[in-house]
Amino acid sequence: MKFDPLPAQRLVFADWLRIGAFALLVLYHVGMYYVPWGWHVKHAPTYAALEPLMRLTNPWRMSLLFVVSGLATGLMLGRAALARERSKRLLLPLLFGMAVVVPPQAWLQVREQFGYDGGYLDFLRLYFSAYTGFCSARECLILPTWNHLWFLPYLWVYTMLLLAALRLLPHAGLRRIADALARLAGRRLLLAPLLLFGGLRLGLFPQLPETHALFGDWAAHASYGAMFAFGVLLARRRALLDALSALRWPALALGLAGWLVLVIVPAWLPGWPAVPELWRAPVRLAFAAAQWGGVAAALGFARRHLNRDHRWRAALTEAVYPLYLVHQTIIVGAAVALRPLALPAGLEALLIVGLTFGGGFAAWQLARRSGRLRPWLGLGSRARTGLPPDSAGLAPLNPARR
Repeated sequence: MKFDPLPAQRLVFADWLRIGAFALLVLYHVGMYYVPWGWHVKHAPTYAALEPLMRLTNPWRMSLLFVVSGLATGLMLGRAALARERSKRLLLPLLFGMAVVVPPQAWLQVREQFGYDGGYLDFLRLYFSAYTGFCSARECLILPTWNHLWFLPYLWVYTMLLLAALRLLPHAGLRRIADALARLAGRRLLLAPLLLFGGLRLGLFPQLPETHALFGDWAAHASYGAMFAFGVLLARRRALLDALSALRWPALALGLAGWLVLVIVPAWLPGWPAVPELWRAPVRLAFAAAQWGGVAAALGFARRHLNRDHRWRAALTEAVYPLYLVHQTIIVGAAVALRPLALPAGLEALLIVGLTFGGGFAAWQLARRSGRLRPWLGLGSRARTGLPPDSAGLAPLNPARR
């Protein structure tokens, strides 16, 4: 496959976006322990007052990761054996995570939610034998599970579909589509994606709620797949990055307006969320506005203000993948371990956050010092050129084809 050459310019802002997005993911999952929404383990009591803060990032945080991952993939197009490289970087950590990282949090979950009183080794026998007996009135816990690692198989599927499309579809037609989309600017760049994601929220999500189960998760695939494709487009048509930079303030206003509706309407409507679907339509549209406005604003502000290097950037870019792999298990384990101390919730949350980032740092140091563990914890081969190895979601390298 042949592609147009890319400018020899490092997209440093995208590294910072990825670092910030994974840091937000840690804070969000710590918050899930304290809000009333369902999660693996829960604090008692929960705090509904935290919900508006959680809704501030909920619509766009994962979408942003798919955009940045698409951007990384777009920069890597043209490499030899790219499919094999991406499979190794995504699927080996997924297997390691499902076999080693995720089981402890699944064990703590079934102890809390299903009253399981067996030990961890007894649970592992159930886990690896695909036990189906942990069920609530609504659903059963599927074992083995990838839990928070669902991002990896989704990203792998989107990458393989992209490579297949580039191999099978006429490149001239793809270039014409890319050129047409790259001409979007101003209001059109805000409104066209808003209409797309709003249509998905109104048309697909009521019948096909997001499951993270990969198969049958069609509404989520339509949304996240579009975000991934947009990231690829950003890598190949850089004019869109300049357009997003110019739109950063209107995009921020759009995202904040959507967030206000998400906060106000459920509080104002009695009986939420058990209201007719017609009454939920404004909230679904507001979610789409917050989703696209948040993504566009993050890209625009990062392009404008974060496109500068720092001595910590390379290390942080490499460290976020091991952090992502282990963070939720550390959060769940720390939350359960700290319960007997009956600490004030704020202090307890700070300790959980500190332990999570500290544990992620330890996982990164362990991986980078062990040749055998590197691929299983998401690190590539040791850099040959003095630059850090490319990561799962972003290649912190000169984007020109090597």
